[in-house]
Amino acid sequence: MKSLRVLQAIYIRVKRHKITYFIQCDPTESTLDIKQKLQELVDQPTNNQRLTLVSTNEILDDSKTLAEQKVENDAIVALTLKKDDNEFEEVYIARVEDFTSFS
Repeated sequence: MKSLRVLQAIYIRVKRHKITYFIQCDPTESTLDIKQKLQELVDQPTNNQRLTLVSTNEILDDSKTLAEQKVENDAIVALTLKKDDNEFEEVYIARVEDFTSFS
């Protein structure tokens, strides 16, 4: 009898500034796989993207799987993009109070 591999779909929240992307993925996917999913959404090639796991402040390695890097369901991952000077921008995720005001 063949054993079936059950895919464990997880969702991660990829955030940049005021935008959140909800990405469905599998723990066996690599960081590069996630960047490829984001490529069309952010209109940036994978080499211009950097993903950082917010809970640990660790930059995710393109060649490692999400599971290897302890990225779990509902994890928050910060997306930063390469600037014109070839450096990556600083991580910035807006908080709700940053863009709501009650006057």
